[in-house]
Amino acid sequence: MAESLKVREPLRILTLNSIAGVGLQRFPAELYQVGSDTAAPDAILVRSHDMHAMDIPASVKAIGRAGAGTNNIPVDRMNLRGAPVFNAPGANANAVKELVIAALLIAARNLLPAARFVEGLQGDDKTLHKLVEDGKKQFAGLELPGRTLGVIGLGKIGSLVADAAIKLGMDVLGYDPEITVDAAWSLPSQVRKAHTIEEVLKASDFVTLHVPLVPATRNLIDAKRAALLKKGAVLLNFSREGIVDNNAVIEALAAKRLRTYVCDFPAQKLAGHPQVVALPHLGASTREAEDNCAVMVADQVRDFLENGNIRNAVNFADVVMHRESAWRVAIANANVPNMVGQISTALARAGLNIHNMLNKSRGDLAYTLVDVDSAVPDAVIAELAAIKGVLAVRYLPTS
Repeated sequence: MAESLKVREPLRILTLNSIAGVGLQRFPAELYQVGSDTAAPDAILVRSHDMHAMDIPASVKAIGRAGAGTNNIPVDRMNLRGAPVFNAPGANANAVKELVIAALLIAARNLLPAARFVEGLQGDDKTLHKLVEDGKKQFAGLELPGRTLGVIGLGKIGSLVADAAIKLGMDVLGYDPEITVDAAWSLPSQVRKAHTIEEVLKASDFVTLHVPLVPATRNLIDAKRAALLKKGAVLLNFSREGIVDNNAVIEALAAKRLRTYVCDFPAQKLAGHPQVVALPHLGASTREAEDNCAVMVADQVRDFLENGNIRNAVNFADVVMHRESAWRVAIANANVPNMVGQISTALARAGLNIHNMLNKSRGDLAYTLVDVDSAVPDAVIAELAAIKGVLAVRYLPTS
């Protein structure tokens, strides 16, 4: 039997990491209690804290990740209780784009090896000048105009990177078999379409990865694909560590198939390698990105708690319905036949007129918002919660 949940005041938000204040301010003090020691929270806001071993309170109706990836959140467990897991896709896109462009320039001009060379020099200014003039030839780089950048993954970040690279004079070859309509509209027209990852790897001087880490993308760049890289190519990974097989990188570098690997994910296998530039996960580490992520996810969590709307959940479809009634019921359920029929029947049996209804599904989960024309008795909420397959029911009156 599903749990029947009513909105109560104040709503409680537990923070597991330091969340930007501009985001926390989106929760009015008269309606919300927000803190790192909040008991029986209605929702949790998190950044990098690993929640997999956490005993998540039964009161939690939603989790908001102030960032894009949700690998630190037990999404499957939240599915079982019909609780959405929100993230902030695109909120840190500009920060990541700028870092990728910096990485392109670092690799193209051999800046890190050059800086290491200078750090190791000793002597007076005259000696240093001679050593610099004698040694600088080994760090000669290349210019970006006319070079080909392969972009694998053309979401918000990939599209911004493609646009910036075009403005730098690069040719861009893009691949994304699941590109969304919105992403397609924002993609520069100059981006040439590739039909396979292999096509991108063979044709590109630089390859940058912008895909989520899911089972299908784990070790997306393995030894077989790394062997297809254009000789002397540069590989950039600012998505997730598991997308690239580090062993394949080491082999490709040794074979001189790969010239430089730049990533945001240090690993023991890569440590100290002269052709690897590993940054300490700086992709979203700007004040602006942290603020944007916090605001975006706070707004989504608040709208869900108060109105039942779902935007940018990784486990539910977007379900957003403008309120036209003071009495709303939100129902999360398994995606099985006749669920909407059973919900409608239960409301009709109680003499409740449905003013508006919206139902959407995603994978094994579905979600329904129902606005009715009069107050919903507790007994009806309990009846809805007892329907087989219903995971959670919330009654969301405005008064």
